[in-house]
Amino acid sequence: MHSRPDHPASHHPALSVLVSTDPVLRDTTAASLALTSPGAVVVRHDLLPDDGALRRVVVDATGVIEDVTVELEHACVSCSVREDAVPTLARLAWTGRWTDLVLALPVTAEPLPVGRALAAHTDAGEVLEDLRFTATVAVVDLDRVEADLLGDDLVDERDLALTPDDERPLGEALAAQLEQVDVVVTTGDDPTGAGLVDRLRARDSRRIDGLHELDVTELAACRHDSVAAEGRAHPLGARNPHRSSSDPADRSWSLLLKSRRPFHPERLLEQIEHLGTGPVRSRGVFHVPDRPDSVCLWDGAGGALCVADLGTWQEVAGNRPPVTRILVVGAGEPDEARSTRDRILDAFGEALATGAEVDDGGLRWLGREDVLEPWLGARTA
Repeated sequence: MHSRPDHPASHHPALSVLVSTDPVLRDTTAASLALTSPGAVVVRHDLLPDDGALRRVVVDATGVIEDVTVELEHACVSCSVREDAVPTLARLAWTGRWTDLVLALPVTAEPLPVGRALAAHTDAGEVLEDLRFTATVAVVDLDRVEADLLGDDLVDERDLALTPDDERPLGEALAAQLEQVDVVVTTGDDPTGAGLVDRLRARDSRRIDGLHELDVTELAACRHDSVAAEGRAHPLGARNPHRSSSDPADRSWSLLLKSRRPFHPERLLEQIEHLGTGPVRSRGVFHVPDRPDSVCLWDGAGGALCVADLGTWQEVAGNRPPVTRILVVGAGEPDEARSTRDRILDAFGEALATGAEVDDGGLRWLGREDVLEPWLGARTA
């Protein structure tokens, strides 16, 4: 509970969050939202990790209102939200001067953790209770999507790192934004880029083509659903979108790998290069017979693959039975795409345990060496 003066206005201003992996596109979108609506104000954050600080710029249709550097306990996105964004948004909302507030996050920032924090702060009795959290928005250039999503550039190679040790693939940052947001705004007209966006964005998300079609009225009409946002980001939430393009120039494709059977640990390691690397985006879950209770994460982008132990199936998936389920998205000319999909399908089939290998309920795996421990950590039992 926070004690503060009553809000001087009876309305509840709208709050939206803007993300991008392109600094020019983020700044252009932020400026467009501020300048085309007299009731809008944009708070733009840029981290300065070498200085342990952030730069906050506040702008509306009249111009720049604030441009300050703020010291942080840690120069990270979560600290910038807790220490600066929340109090700044509360202060701006309390004035009653604006009907729409937009928080533009540092370039390549993931929207979900920020959305989670803001949703909690907009609950009744919290410091942002006078705001309506309406939408998370990603803006992307369709002409760059294929190269940025499927290429192997790292964020630090593009000078887009959020911390000194940020070595994420750019494709990982872009995929997270596309998969998690409520609204995707596009520029450019590349058909394959459009196809990749539609294969990755959530089924309940909206796509708006062209910055000229985006305004704060569009965002104010939305309502951010925190439960839905968590579901989109969950690896079990990776869903084949069933969106097919009618444009013959769209070279994007998707492949859903699914089986009730677990991966055979040794054969998974043998096939992992064929399954999880290369110019594809892949995410989902898997299980292995020597960790029968564990949900294992599969998250690949930019030529890199992350696997991890997420916890037990009961904790992570409720009553869902164990499943191996991975959604793969890529792009290429027809023959190349077919070859890539065939390679992945063959590797998937080879990596799965056979029925005979698991028909004893996993007894044959007791006491065997855990070859996945370097990636999944020590078994708890």
